[in-house]
Amino acid sequence: MSVFTEVSRAELEAFLTRYDLGRLLSHEGISGGSENSNFFVSCERGEFVLTLVERGPVADLPFFIELLEHLHADDLPVPYALSDQQGQALQQLNGRPALLQPRLVGKHVAQPDARHCQAVGQTLARLHNSTEKSGLLRETDRGLPWMQQHLAEQLMQCSGAQQVMLEPLRGVIDTWLQTPPHLPEAVLHADLFRDNVLFDGHHLSGVIDFYNAASGWTLYDVAICVNDWCLDHNQHLDSDRTHALLAGYASIRRFTPVEAEHWADVLRLAALRFWLSRQLAADQHCGQSGVLIKDPQHFLHVLEGHAKVRIGLPLAL
Repeated sequence: MSVFTEVSRAELEAFLTRYDLGRLLSHEGISGGSENSNFFVSCERGEFVLTLVERGPVADLPFFIELLEHLHADDLPVPYALSDQQGQALQQLNGRPALLQPRLVGKHVAQPDARHCQAVGQTLARLHNSTEKSGLLRETDRGLPWMQQHLAEQLMQCSGAQQVMLEPLRGVIDTWLQTPPHLPEAVLHADLFRDNVLFDGHHLSGVIDFYNAASGWTLYDVAICVNDWCLDHNQHLDSDRTHALLAGYASIRRFTPVEAEHWADVLRLAALRFWLSRQLAADQHCGQSGVLIKDPQHFLHVLEGHAKVRIGLPLAL
């Protein structure tokens, strides 16, 4: 959520006249992400987050708006786009699509414990249950074909040891593109890292940043979470937190034997996806001020730790 497009106070005041929120008190850019421009906005009648969408086709924004309305109606702790006085949720500001959303309470947890992870697993399962029969569909732009293309490009630049680690994943991708495994599907958050979840103590109070949400394998969403929430200082799986997250998920949405069979490969593919996207972002924004560049090497270390996956999915709870 770095700021790519600046918004002055005068520009924001003019924008807010579309709503009935009272006088603008303050606003500030939010740092910490890498794709959209985000601002905290304080008005006389509440606290809000303004997002200027920097990446992705504008045609997808109605999907995100409808998804968040659906999840909000299912009592999930998510933001949702406010409509202006003419009933419009999708806006324009400084040449960018813009959304104004209520600011959720809580804060990010830098060092989660098992209780935090259990809550994340439960909330993710609720999200998948809510969306699997919702009729909402969106194809991801960072799926297996994207991984296949960019992995091939990166392999040409990798060291020999890295190539040995990554080549088997190219084989998995090639095989699954030809014959996909029959895994349960729903709409995924697809980016449920610690900086996209808010907690009030151990109460999970918010899930934010749905701009990677897309239809896909629910197990892949679980793997993305585990790869961030459950790592120790060596980027290996922490047993207590991993078991807690998986048990929390399974207490609401049971895993299947087919998911258990493919768990290790999906865990590795989830790490590969974020290594690729971070490496591409680092190459694109190298030397650009005001943009947070996340370390691509982190997910190479995660992949090294997944050489042997010793924690399986719970199939009977």
